[in-house]
Amino acid sequence: MTDIAAKEEKKPKVRLGANYWRLWSSSVASNLGDGVAMIAYPWLASAITRNAVLIALIAVVQRLPWLLFTLPAGVITDRVDRRKLMLWMNVFRTIITVIVAIVVFGQSSTLPAPGEISGGMDVTTNWFLYLTLLIAALAFGMAEVLYDNAAQTILPAIVEPEGLERANGNLWGAEMVMNSFIGPPLGSVLIGVAFALPFFFDAASFAISAALLLLVAGSFRVDRSEAELEAKVDWWGEIKEGVTWLWRHPLLRPMAIILGFLNALIAVTVATFVLFAQEILGVTAFVFAILGAAGAIGGVLGSVLSPRVSKAIGSGTSLYTTFVAMVVTSAIIGLTSSWAIAFIAFAIASFFGVLWNVITVSLRQTIIPDHLLGRVNSVYRFFAWGMMPIGLAIGGLLVFGVEFAGGSRELALRMPWLATAVAYVLLFIYAAPKLTTAKIEAARAEGVAAKEAGAAESVEDTGEFDIEHEAIAEAGIPGAIPPEIDDSA
Repeated sequence: MTDIAAKEEKKPKVRLGANYWRLWSSSVASNLGDGVAMIAYPWLASAITRNAVLIALIAVVQRLPWLLFTLPAGVITDRVDRRKLMLWMNVFRTIITVIVAIVVFGQSSTLPAPGEISGGMDVTTNWFLYLTLLIAALAFGMAEVLYDNAAQTILPAIVEPEGLERANGNLWGAEMVMNSFIGPPLGSVLIGVAFALPFFFDAASFAISAALLLLVAGSFRVDRSEAELEAKVDWWGEIKEGVTWLWRHPLLRPMAIILGFLNALIAVTVATFVLFAQEILGVTAFVFAILGAAGAIGGVLGSVLSPRVSKAIGSGTSLYTTFVAMVVTSAIIGLTSSWAIAFIAFAIASFFGVLWNVITVSLRQTIIPDHLLGRVNSVYRFFAWGMMPIGLAIGGLLVFGVEFAGGSRELALRMPWLATAVAYVLLFIYAAPKLTTAKIEAARAEGVAAKEAGAAESVEDTGEFDIEHEAIAEAGIPGAIPPEIDDSA
């Protein structure tokens, strides 16, 4: 054994440091609150109104900032201290959630018991509570865009490159446990005690998260000269550079468009999912929480097995199987009345959704120049997340349209799933010739060569877990409830 090899074997484990664990603790606190909110918000919405369009509109309003605000948010994140941005967004979300909690507490006597709405109990729309929830959803959406942009870019400034894989793995594991396995069941218990209780809990989680961010020491601004920071922001110029690069790329342009339509179709089914779960699957708040965990289970398996699947059958073929899975699982969910069958279908769809994301996220990290990675990613997410509010609106209108045309309530709530199954087939016909293994691997090789020629940072520095963690958040998980009213990568 050479001396070099011996030194490599004895290389000490990289310490993540106190700042990292404060950030990790902050993430645990906020994600526990998010998990509780995944149950509280849709159950409250279904207690306020049974109108499918109004239910969908809440989700539309929350996702609208991803369409309207994503690109300028990327520019803001590159010009301010990211820790402070995250902190103030958590303070803002604390205030909004406290207001919602107080309003819900004050209106408790007008709301049905949580158990009464499980079977689709009809209620008269409470317009005061509905408008409160609508305004809160918009405020949360704006804060979410800024917080997520900052959170995705702060870690490399806290952890050494050699520790990023472990750091991201710890964050991802805690996020999944709190967001999907502990938070939702806890939310279902709290909402059974009192409708307002989970909202007070959620507000406390944001406040604790903000306090922990106060303990993270240091400055987390992008390394720019004072002249650059003080200069007037060329919003359009900085955005245009990222837009132009993506639009001119022969593979990433269609890939971004296809992902946008995939997420729009997922959003069509998510829009009225709480009504579908209550009236067709007949679930309680606790079983609703269990259904939400199906996406997490599929995501965990997908993150572990996706690299092996892609290597075994090829990247293009792997993306094709995602379309097949979406068609089959959407049809199964649309036809079943069993929550157990729906649970299995959600887990399978999530597995293949993460398979798609692991491949495409790693590809982007490979071929986008480092100095453009943030802006090009924001443009890519503009397509990916910006299509969601459009899909959510279509989902609500589809249910309303079927009922208006004389169809039964059951058919109306099943229709989003059946219609998207057909739409996935049409999207696959468009995508198949553009996403072949040959084209993907050629673009990957070209990107590696370009980065090596420019002495850029190795793609491997991101770490496999970094790719997988972003992959899970990249796209919506079919059947899962969207963040806050429902989180995405």
